[in-house]
Amino acid sequence: MNTTNSEITARIQATSPRSAWSRGVKLYALELLESLESDYTAAALLNGAENWKAFSYGGSALIYDADIAERLSSPSELKLKKGGDLPPSSRESWLDCQSRALNQASHLIAKLSR
Repeated sequence: MNTTNSEITARIQATSPRSAWSRGVKLYALELLESLESDYTAAALLNGAENWKAFSYGGSALIYDADIAERLSSPSELKLKKGGDLPPSSRESWLDCQSRALNQASHLIAKLSR
């Protein structure tokens, strides 16, 4: 039996993430599902992008550092990173951070669509 979009959405909404990161991943998963009807493969979720980094950098998700930081950071992290004016770490940008979150969101969708 195939799982429907509304069933997966309900399963995601029923999760209770504790961290700001997990809440952000949950929001990305719900947004990714909005554009799909039945194909929950990574290729369908990527919507033509080569990978999640290309998806993120290509403007298919949030594009402003402040918006990404607000979605994925706790209030204390957000303050520490000056609302997204500072990068999340010395090794990555906010778009890279978003790419990781989108990847986790796609894995969540795949897990819940089985």
